[in-house]
Amino acid sequence: MARDITVIIEDKPGTLAEMGEALGNAGINIKGGCGLPFEGRGIIHLLVDDPDAAIAALAGAGIEAHTPVSVIQKKLQDHPGELGELTRRMGDAGINVYMFYLSADGEIVLGVDDIEKAGAVS
Repeated sequence: MARDITVIIEDKPGTLAEMGEALGNAGINIKGGCGLPFEGRGIIHLLVDDPDAAIAALAGAGIEAHTPVSVIQKKLQDHPGELGELTRRMGDAGINVYMFYLSADGEIVLGVDDIEKAGAVS
C-alpha cells in the first residue's frame, strides 16, 4: 500500500531544493507529490518509496515531516469527467476524499478516510 508524507518548509527560495537534496542524498525516490504555499510555509505531500527513511532523512536536514498516511492509487482514463466520476462513486459509498494529486506514472493518489472501502471502488 502506498504511503504519503506531509512536509512543511519555509516559503522562500532554496527550501524546496534542500528538501529534494536531502531525499536524493538518502536515496529516496519521489513517486508523486504536490505542494502549495500557506501562511509563509510550503505544505508538501509526497509519495515516496520508504516513508520512514524519508522522514528520517528530512529530520536530519532540519526539515519538518509528518507521519505517513496510507493512500490509494488508481489509474484514470484520460478524458474529461474522470475525476468527477471516480470521486462521485467514492462519495456515494460514503468515502471522504481529503487529498489528491497525480503520481509520476500518471495514477491518481487519493487520501481517503476509509482505505479498504476506497480500494473496492472501481
